Amino acid sequence: MALEITDANFEEIVMNSDKPVMVDFWAVWCGPCKMLGPVVNQIAEEYDGKAVVGKLDVDANQRYAAQFGVRNIPTVLIFQNGELVGRQVGVAPKSTYTQALDKLLA
Repeated sequence: MALEITDANFEEIVMNSDKPVMVDFWAVWCGPCKMLGPVVNQIAEEYDGKAVVGKLDVDANQRYAAQFGVRNIPTVLIFQNGELVGRQVGVAPKSTYTQALDKLLA
């Protein structure tokens, strides 16, 4: 299962991680987000121990969505050592996300 990321724990989970981090910016009312949700959870299980995978509800947590210019959802951001290194707007195949993580793990 993907971690629940909030404005309160973003710094600790995402910015201070020593592993690559994938964050799915989503909302309950967003149809494409519902399609992507199970894929994000699969990636979280597959990359357990290698990468951090989480979801951030943009309705409840707007600070980091605004800070990183998330204007459309779903948007998936990839971080390495607290730096934004990848962005995918809209739903993409699972391989798009896993390849981004694999590059950072290589």
